[in-house]
Amino acid sequence: MNKRLSTLLKVGITVAGLAIVLWRIPAKEIFQVLREASWNWVLVAFLLVVASLFLRAFRWQILLRGLKAKVGYLRLVELYFAGNFFNAFLLSGFGGDVVRILEVARDVPGNVATGTVIVDRITGLVMLFVMALLVLPFRPEGFSSTLTMVILVSCLAGLIASFILLEGSLIRRFGRWLPGKLSPTGDGPVARVLEAVQGCGWRAIAGALGVSAIFNLMLVGWWYSAGRALGYEIPYTHYLLVVPLLSMALLVPSVGGLGVRELLAPYLFSSAALESSDAATQAVALSLLVFIIMRMASLLGAPVYILSTIRRGHQTTAEHQDEPLTSGESQDS
Repeated sequence: MNKRLSTLLKVGITVAGLAIVLWRIPAKEIFQVLREASWNWVLVAFLLVVASLFLRAFRWQILLRGLKAKVGYLRLVELYFAGNFFNAFLLSGFGGDVVRILEVARDVPGNVATGTVIVDRITGLVMLFVMALLVLPFRPEGFSSTLTMVILVSCLAGLIASFILLEGSLIRRFGRWLPGKLSPTGDGPVARVLEAVQGCGWRAIAGALGVSAIFNLMLVGWWYSAGRALGYEIPYTHYLLVVPLLSMALLVPSVGGLGVRELLAPYLFSSAALESSDAATQAVALSLLVFIIMRMASLLGAPVYILSTIRRGHQTTAEHQDEPLTSGESQDS
């Protein structure tokens, strides 16, 4: 029942968000902007999304090694492609993370799988917040002062929350009152995951943050490329400032942030170099184009997941066939 209510909530928020957008902006105008997209720039954005999966798999491997867990790089690439595929069809931007956890838990303990996936996500957000704060003093001329304050507060809050989770002592101190399984202390599932999160070690986290810096430049790059595909002359620094807020839209229950980002986009790009008469339409079209590009890239995960599942099935069968017979079995049985 809880899962059904959660699904209904996500679908409801997405439908409501899109309904509000389409009430303000005729769908015909949005599709007209999308039809004029340059396929060369769309391809650039698509390739950046695909290339980022290889980079993020390397980041995940760094964190696993921090916990002395050995999983092959190509295996992690497969899981990232698979996770990206399931993100397109599960009703959450984090649906693919669940798939990654379940799959890699075949090779490492469950708490290690969960902990490293959590830290993998956190390091990406942390560097996105840091980069936005570093660029903020150099924001484009005419950038909204209200938006500047929103970005400043959101990024600082995100950094503080991330540090609290990675450091852990405050969570343990103030979470003692929670019941058994939810308690951050003891031997419950939350405590074990929290131990794995902190067990990665600051050296591994520092390495993951370095990789995240490169990944986030690619993330902003595919937003920039999508903008160029639509003929927008928005400075790269503008994307560096607003993409963190667009990425945080995934935290809102929805279908991959759809509907939520389209509501945010006109406000976040209100001070960008867009035509004033059609600025809202152009901003929504940009958000939808990025969503489409990411979903196109996610389809590559389907054959990767199918082939990896078949291969692992063959490996499991071969291992069972190679097992020695027990003393109670005869060779003729």
